[in-house]
Amino acid sequence: MAKTNLTAARVASLQCEPGKKQTIIFDAKTRGFGLRVTAAGGRSYILESRLHGRTVRLTIGDPSNWKLEDARERAAEFRVLLDKGIDPREQEAKDRAADEAKRDAAKRKEATVGEAWAAYLDYQSERQRRGVDKAWGMRHMDDHKRLAATGGMQRARAKELTRPGPLAELMPLRLSELTSQRIAQWLDGHRVDRPTMAALAFRLLRAFIRWCDDSDNDEGHAQAAARYRGIIPGDVYKARAVKDAVSRPKAKDGDCLQREQLSAWFSGVRQIGNPVISAYLQTLLLTGPRREELAALRWTDVDFRWGSLSLSDKVESEGRVIPLTPYVASLLATLPRRNEWVFSSPLSEDGRLAEPRIAHRKALRAAGLPHISLHGLRRSFGTLSEWCEVPVGVVAQIQGHKPSAIAEKHYRRRPLDLLRMWHNKVEVWMLEQAGIEFDGTQAQTGLRAVQ
Repeated sequence: MAKTNLTAARVASLQCEPGKKQTIIFDAKTRGFGLRVTAAGGRSYILESRLHGRTVRLTIGDPSNWKLEDARERAAEFRVLLDKGIDPREQEAKDRAADEAKRDAAKRKEATVGEAWAAYLDYQSERQRRGVDKAWGMRHMDDHKRLAATGGMQRARAKELTRPGPLAELMPLRLSELTSQRIAQWLDGHRVDRPTMAALAFRLLRAFIRWCDDSDNDEGHAQAAARYRGIIPGDVYKARAVKDAVSRPKAKDGDCLQREQLSAWFSGVRQIGNPVISAYLQTLLLTGPRREELAALRWTDVDFRWGSLSLSDKVESEGRVIPLTPYVASLLATLPRRNEWVFSSPLSEDGRLAEPRIAHRKALRAAGLPHISLHGLRRSFGTLSEWCEVPVGVVAQIQGHKPSAIAEKHYRRRPLDLLRMWHNKVEVWMLEQAGIEFDGTQAQTGLRAVQ
């Protein structure tokens, strides 16, 4: 084993011996310390010693990055560990892991609700993209974004700016600050002026907290949520102060059309200048879907030949199929086919109807009727169907409500023809109450394209 008193000059001049893959010269001053030069020109300081009866060779570094004396000192440090039976490489790995854990702990301590919320939505978006069972629907995703938005954006059809969502004020908080007291205080600040939205925001927040604390078998969940696990107490939303602050949602009194109001309502809505909005509102009342389910209707979802509509459904992941009743078919057949959307708009960004509420409010005022929300039209379908003695399960299946009894859940999935029999009765009855003469047997269906 060649030894020499290594100097900076000697280190710089050493070359690999001809015919060899590498040449190693050991230092006479520091035991086991040396310089290795390869045939390819690589150069590095090394330490060669023994550990648990076997020879180990540790690389210290390139001479261009290490001064000679510094390399000797590092070699001496390595030898101390080796003499204790400790592999310096394993020790370095432990030190590195401890340092990373320390940095992660510091990051965890500073992690904000907004940061974790963004990771939560990214995780759910990826589940949507992969088509995972029970992945979020678009409406549910939009609710999470809307209720956490900071506001201040220009409204599409109004002068005023958008308001911050109820969750927006929680986003800057550190996760560790999300205590039961803070959540109760937040709820108290919103339940008076917008109780329904505050209750929805709380349910979204509660699911988010569970996600942060869950130990899920889903690998994507484990990677996304691991950084935030254990920061928020898992039962923070169960505190009595929080439960007392949550608004209990109540159905709006009067947000439902009465039988005697149908004539005035249809008269006002049929006079709306925009035929798309007029058809949308009438279809909403006559079929009872959720407003976004109907707004998202595509022409490919309409089967004029076999009389059916395919709607997306927040309860049934595969959607649901309901009857296309004759009067509704006649309404849809007259609509312009500008794009893929049945209820289209040449002005909206995505090409579909965005805001029918303004026209609806004007029609209600013109007809002398009290305010009825779009969801109130859905509620009206269910209520008015009772006049025709329609079985509750039929109405629930048409509207996409969750089955409420064991028999409904497991045995009563009625065929489309049976739904159509009852649905047609409801439509005929509503049109009679509205004084609208319509012969369903003479209804013509078809599509026309707008150039």
